[in-house]
Amino acid sequence: MSDDLLARLRAGDRRALARALTLVENRAAEGEALEAALWHTCGHAYLVGITGPPGAGKSTLIAALAEFLRSQGATVAVLAVDPTSPRSGGALLGDRIRMLEQSIDEGLFIRSVASRGRARGLAPALMGMALLLDAFGFDVIFIETVGAGQDDSAIAEMVDITLLVLVPGLGDSVQLLKAGVLEIAQGYVVNKTDTPGAPALARELRAAQRLATPHAPERPVFLTTATTGEGIAELGRFLLDNRQALLATDLKQRRQQRLLAEAQYRATEAFAKALQHALTELPTEFLARSPREIAAFLTQRAATFLQGADAPEPDTTSS
Repeated sequence: MSDDLLARLRAGDRRALARALTLVENRAAEGEALEAALWHTCGHAYLVGITGPPGAGKSTLIAALAEFLRSQGATVAVLAVDPTSPRSGGALLGDRIRMLEQSIDEGLFIRSVASRGRARGLAPALMGMALLLDAFGFDVIFIETVGAGQDDSAIAEMVDITLLVLVPGLGDSVQLLKAGVLEIAQGYVVNKTDTPGAPALARELRAAQRLATPHAPERPVFLTTATTGEGIAELGRFLLDNRQALLATDLKQRRQQRLLAEAQYRATEAFAKALQHALTELPTEFLARSPREIAAFLTQRAATFLQGADAPEPDTTSS
């Protein structure tokens, strides 16, 4: 790890931050060393997950919230996960373009992150990048998922609060509620309230909460139109109040939670890679066996791959 890069980061050099984020995103050795050197300084930032279906206006909402939070004196960073092309591996990176008009603000940092084919609406090095922004000193960090909808619940494992953003008329709301995404959010945003059906969707969200968690406190439903700023101040104050309550909790515990979230994220990534490797080694003869036997073989091969040892030849005799 470059001592100069670490020193520049600690001095608040934004170019050094951009370089460090690239190293972490690419899982470079220097990026790994930076994470190891900085993780113990994290825990001060307030991590906000923004999830919901495509077309809900998540990026526009974040831009409006960032503007409000900056007006309240908070520094803001945004990690916007963009879908990766399955052919080229390149990301659309549209979120950075949509928020570019605010990027000249020194108290705002925006970074698009390619999902690189990773499911569950996230990106492989996302938690490590959030850790770096936390250590750099940002007060609030927004993490916007790809917008896969039903599969975005993983975001809740990484952040302090999750907001589920919906809009009237997309037809995704019922599916999201069925998929359990409703349960992972601490707040709900009905965006684009200038379109028909917004009050009905808000009522549906409140009713769904009562059905899913009848004994839990009802979580707030906010109605916003991000393009005009309607409802943004109310939602922004909710986030600031929640952040203040979080800062009153134990810092060591928050650091440990983020460390464990990153460790779990990395382990899941390693297991997925090992399983893909094991599938390539599955003998054709195993296709005549039971799912339990195939799973046992895959588990054994994946474990061996993770350990970096040569595995014994599989038993291909019929059972």
